[in-house]
Amino acid sequence: MSTLTKVLERNVAAIEKNADMTEGRFRLGHHLMPPVGWLNDPNGLCWYKGKYHVFFQYAPFDVEGGLKFWGHYTSEDMIDWKYEGTALYPDSSYDCHGVYSGSALVDDGKLHLFFTGNVKIDGDYDYINEGRETSTLHVESEDGIHFSNKEEVISFSEYPEEFTCHIRDPKVWKENGKYFMVLGGRLKGDKGAVLVYESGDLKEWKLLRTITTPEVFGYMWECPDYFELDGEKILSVSPQGLTREEFRFQNIYQSGYFILKEDGSVDVKDFREWDMGFDFYAPQTFTDVQGRRILIGWMGMPDADEEYVNKTIEEGWQHCLTVPRELKLKDGKILQYPVKELENLRKEKTVLNDENSAVELRVEVNEGFDLVLEEIALTGSSFQISMGGQMLFRYENGTAEIGFPGVTGAGRKVRKAQINELRNIRFLVDTSAAEIYLNDGETVFSTRYYPDREDLLLKIQGGKFKGNLWNLRRMRFTK
Repeated sequence: MSTLTKVLERNVAAIEKNADMTEGRFRLGHHLMPPVGWLNDPNGLCWYKGKYHVFFQYAPFDVEGGLKFWGHYTSEDMIDWKYEGTALYPDSSYDCHGVYSGSALVDDGKLHLFFTGNVKIDGDYDYINEGRETSTLHVESEDGIHFSNKEEVISFSEYPEEFTCHIRDPKVWKENGKYFMVLGGRLKGDKGAVLVYESGDLKEWKLLRTITTPEVFGYMWECPDYFELDGEKILSVSPQGLTREEFRFQNIYQSGYFILKEDGSVDVKDFREWDMGFDFYAPQTFTDVQGRRILIGWMGMPDADEEYVNKTIEEGWQHCLTVPRELKLKDGKILQYPVKELENLRKEKTVLNDENSAVELRVEVNEGFDLVLEEIALTGSSFQISMGGQMLFRYENGTAEIGFPGVTGAGRKVRKAQINELRNIRFLVDTSAAEIYLNDGETVFSTRYYPDREDLLLKIQGGKFKGNLWNLRRMRFTK
């Protein structure tokens, strides 16, 4: 361990020493969050030696971002989590300005992490076309906790000349005895693209091709992911620079997926957004021991602070991850739904078999609740769920929307989605986060919110339904 690593390790340990994962009005009950400071992209998601591993972008010294490390959680059941500390430090000549995003590969009994090292050269540079070095780095482990020295497997100098300095976020997988990697990139014409590499040994990598759209579809494609689901090949990307619309691309930046054509190409018209809420970006998927394809996203948004903020800054931390979601393909669209394990957080149940098209009950938000409504039949022009007048869900004339009429959204206003009908809905609500799943996860809204009290009057009106509401226990976080 180098002297720099020791200093960084000591300083991170000192700032985390007094961190209490339950202290603070808005500390979360069933979402992963940083002990202190800033969290963004989920990284290195995998199942390895009997545990789920979730790494994440972590800036412990600055609640509004800054120098990036990798934090690390493990769990046997995706219910209760252990914080394993900092896994990767910005302590080498390859990543001295940040350990950027990447992925995990479990192969031959070892856990491999691939990630981007960020180096910004001092000087008068734009850091897009020059002044930045972003090499692809690799470490390995035999226990999932301790990692080897970093090695550079693709130097920034080896990337194609038609790309800017913005190439990052490797996702690696094994297929037919060979290894493959996708990297997000920005072409010099300000056009987003994905680079595809191949290797026989995880050491030497050869560029196979570039994937992009004929027309410009954003200037940068971040955090790419490739996987197969029910026989279809899926490419997930987070494009930056799309024009915002009423029902599409409503956020500053987007995240979505293409189903690849037979020749491996993609078409703009096939792009589907993962999530229609305020707070969702940079998702990553993995296959678990049961063979399920599971997605976790960053419940946040880059560069959003001019529009909306997070009140947890006052508590010394910011952002969280979504709950793990199982993916299924139906009629050419991916459904997302919370993994079944989360049902083990349920406690007391209230049965809601409504015949009057109106229900009112008090709910506790200091620990969270899980509301499931099925067999919804509208009795009026609109169907609404109101949480104390502080957060509102409404479905009317083929449009679903969430909104915040007051200060609860901390600047968040309205997000919309077009759906043909409303059959069922699930509200998974935490102290300061909510995930709303429509029609078995065909459409999802993820958002942070900041209620001014710990219990709210939940009102459901405008339709008949069958449903249940459960209070939730908090996940147990240990160090």
